[in-house]
Amino acid sequence: MSATERPSGQQQTGRPAANPCADSAFLRACRREPVPHTPVWFMRQAGRSLPEYRKVREGTAMLESCMRPDLVTEITLQPVRRHRVDAAIYFSDIVVPLKAIGLDLDIKPGVGPVVEQPIRSRADLERLRPLDPDDVKYVTEAVGSLVGELGATPLIGFAGAPFTLASYLVEGGPSRNHEHTKALMYGDPELWADLLDRLADITATFLKVQIEAGASAVQLFDSWVGALAPADYRRSVMPASTKVFEAVAGYGVPRIHFGVGTGELLGLLGEAGADVVGVDWRVPLDEAARRVGPGKALQGNIDPAVLFAPREAVEAKAAEVLDAAQGLEGHIFNLGHGVLPTTDPDSLTRLVEYVHTNTAR
Repeated sequence: MSATERPSGQQQTGRPAANPCADSAFLRACRREPVPHTPVWFMRQAGRSLPEYRKVREGTAMLESCMRPDLVTEITLQPVRRHRVDAAIYFSDIVVPLKAIGLDLDIKPGVGPVVEQPIRSRADLERLRPLDPDDVKYVTEAVGSLVGELGATPLIGFAGAPFTLASYLVEGGPSRNHEHTKALMYGDPELWADLLDRLADITATFLKVQIEAGASAVQLFDSWVGALAPADYRRSVMPASTKVFEAVAGYGVPRIHFGVGTGELLGLLGEAGADVVGVDWRVPLDEAARRVGPGKALQGNIDPAVLFAPREAVEAKAAEVLDAAQGLEGHIFNLGHGVLPTTDPDSLTRLVEYVHTNTAR
């Protein structure tokens, strides 16, 4: 049965009804329960690696795409149809809620999010008003549409974490060294804390909108937090991330936390409130489990660049990941970061099949 043929079992508004995805391999793995096979999905599985994505996005700017429910629905479904992954992830961008509250920003091709007026003072902070669900009605509509199309395939909600959002806002765009961000964090800790607290509220609202429309899990992306030392993370970042996770805890959906270059932070990412900790490719999953500690599932963690190697090499690396995952309380197979734009889609499809076949219980 195709994704578009499955019946819907969730209402489009309010808290999720009886969830037809509840017994899916993905959600069972999140809950650290036995699974029929190791579930697979890929960060950035919907995007530039797919020719059908490039075709449907032709002539439409990124942020506009994120605000059109018809496009969001189609783009989110594309990798489910093609790769038969075990979960869909809502197509969006981390700056969507910031755009929705009126900040002057754009996503420039080849650059990323660019903020016209960076936030670096107490006066600048006043531009960060709370997010109202009515600001993102298109999200509610798109999630409702997706839940109806996906049926028994779970939908993962998506948001950027407070630190990463703050980094874009303070730097004015992508940064290698995060010098302005760290200068604010170290130089004016009170303003920094207020900035992250406001961003935590905005992020929590954005995730609540997705959950109430029917998302079965949520992932908080803290893409740049690996730039921090553990002590700085605990003191200056973890309170805001914890606030986000606690805000959605009552919904009972699994909460995933992921960052890049976070080998030294893995235990803290779990401590912040995640049920599932995403691991990049730099730390083997068995070592990651030791660092995270008991009571958490893990997600990951093959190097996205491996997918450019011959099929035999990809499968050998996948086998290494699966071997390292033996004995984990719960494991979701994923990349250690997002799908690279020039990845051959067939390589992803074959990888899903390989994991499913070789982990069938």
